Amino acid sequence: MNKDLAIHCWPGSYYLDSEKRWESGTLSLTRTTVRFVSSQSKDSLASFRLSRIVDIKMETSSFIFSTLTVLEEGNVKHWFGSLKPNRLVVYNVLEHFWRERLLSSASAEARGAESQPTKGRQLINLMAGAQKRLEDTGRVLSHQGEQFDNMMQGLEKMDSDLGVADKLLSELESPSWWPFGKLPWKLQQEAKAEDAARAASAAAAAANRGSVRNRVISSIPAVVSRGADSDLKPGCLLVLVSSIEVRDTSCVILHRFERSEVDEIRVHSPYEITVRQRFIGRPDVCYRLLSAKMPEAMAVLEMQYKKKVEFTPEYAVFKTPPLSSPTDPHDWHQAAGPQRCQEPELPREVPAGGGLSQLQVHSQQQSVSQEEAQELKQMLLQLKSLALEAETELERQDEVLDVLTNSADRATMQIGKHTGRMKRLL
Repeated sequence: MNKDLAIHCWPGSYYLDSEKRWESGTLSLTRTTVRFVSSQSKDSLASFRLSRIVDIKMETSSFIFSTLTVLEEGNVKHWFGSLKPNRLVVYNVLEHFWRERLLSSASAEARGAESQPTKGRQLINLMAGAQKRLEDTGRVLSHQGEQFDNMMQGLEKMDSDLGVADKLLSELESPSWWPFGKLPWKLQQEAKAEDAARAASAAAAAANRGSVRNRVISSIPAVVSRGADSDLKPGCLLVLVSSIEVRDTSCVILHRFERSEVDEIRVHSPYEITVRQRFIGRPDVCYRLLSAKMPEAMAVLEMQYKKKVEFTPEYAVFKTPPLSSPTDPHDWHQAAGPQRCQEPELPREVPAGGGLSQLQVHSQQQSVSQEEAQELKQMLLQLKSLALEAETELERQDEVLDVLTNSADRATMQIGKHTGRMKRLL
């Protein structure tokens, strides 16, 4: 994934302390970097990594001018003003990605190009992502299996009710004389007891379904907005088994999208999506969500709402591989020395000659250590176990589907027969 592309951009101005003036341009945020590019000269006036940020504040300049300030390591302060749509929106987005970058376990990559992860660590990160996706798949399969089990219970109850209906119809078709049959009040008592048992069973099944439906699969912090991105505020996104919930920082539900009510999920970037519910005769309900941990939620959303997920053309740009060198030499104009660019791990050509150069190349390859190999082995065993469990669950569900098909066909035939018998009695 190309991490140099902007996740979000805002027009505004930047204060040049050396020239004591404001310069108009565009403030952009990537996965690891904040940049400001002049709209006139196209030069990068400021460029620094999120990991180097010390503090982000909303302040006022000496001219009573509302600004957003970012304090960088080394006591370097950047002033941004005239931000659109407004200063608060930019603050919420920058503060979210900065906080998540600090809390992220993978923040070592952003602390400097000199601390590149080893090959073993890269493999471990890939395996961790695969394991997370397989665990999410297992949760969805488990929910699907519970639905099949509930359907089986419903069909068994239906079969029992059809058996009772068969007995009642047999009594109506061949009525016995009253002195030798059951007393009328006795029949009423049995019918009431049967209705009470049926209601209790239905209530228990409904409570069980409710507990399963409200199970949280994924929960991530996010910056949310209803409609346009002019009112982005901190909140969170919850992906449940049967719905999607958008909440604020106090965990108050802003909106709940039931699974059947979600009409569209547009993916603008790996970190930004829009969830829409359409209506006829009134405005749609649309929420825009921006989160540094959105890829974790997308692993579940793509599985649950596969036919409703739509990737925009902007998302395709993020999937293009980054260039080996920046196209604009000014992109890292203001960056610190070791952070100006990332050196390639290996030279494109290895000169022929002494063994010393070969040893240097071998040392640059950063081979997998014994500890990393052991960790990879453990993760592979866990992946194998998860895959076997998923295969077993799929085989069980396949058998349940066959039973459901046969039971449904048998129930349909019985209902048809009972309907004909009741018509003859009438």
